[in-house]
Amino acid sequence: MEFDRKIKIAPSILSADFANFGAEIRAVEDQGADWVHVDVMDGHFVPNLTFGPPAVKAFRPHVKTVMDVHLMIAPVDASIEAYAEAGADMITAHVEAGPHPHRTLQAIRATGKRAGIALNPGTPVEAVEYLLDLCDMVLVMTVNPGFGGQKFIHSQIDKIARLRGMIGDRPIHIQVDGGVDPVTAPLVARAGADVLVAGSAVFRGGSVERADVYGANMRAIREAIAG
Repeated sequence: MEFDRKIKIAPSILSADFANFGAEIRAVEDQGADWVHVDVMDGHFVPNLTFGPPAVKAFRPHVKTVMDVHLMIAPVDASIEAYAEAGADMITAHVEAGPHPHRTLQAIRATGKRAGIALNPGTPVEAVEYLLDLCDMVLVMTVNPGFGGQKFIHSQIDKIARLRGMIGDRPIHIQVDGGVDPVTAPLVARAGADVLVAGSAVFRGGSVERADVYGANMRAIREAIAG
């Protein structure tokens, strides 16, 4: 995972066919996905329940790019090692998930994995100001976490721009998750985001048998950014 700021698309497999995850992962990667985004939800921190460490471990052999695991769980620290052992390359926890996010980032880094911190829409960017030196990535949620297919929250564009200024020349990715499509992708990229999570915008209309649709959907996002 060498650092660069070129735009990366990270399809969220929450929008994939749950009965066919291995083939879905291979299909989106073959069609040009840069990372694979895994949304972990606990039914407590967010109102939905998704993947535990055994599922993430099962995904791992199919992911040839970067497995980007987003932990929407609280408390989070006790689960970090299990997701690291399951094969995550990047582990992102929420700044809102516990009283000691600095310790959480230290725990992620202690496993040898890349460390990310996530901000909900209502959380100010200043919440990560003193955490940046432990971060490989900051995730700005552009919807409230918990469900796919929500409407993009435009106020977060300013947050992305302010975060970009705060990061300066440090090698820290800015990831955006929520409502990313060919309309919103240019807005977040212009503000400074470089890793775009997209669920329905990638998987809509396609299937393992029609994987070219995934490729076309990702190209539409890239072309919109290129203008």
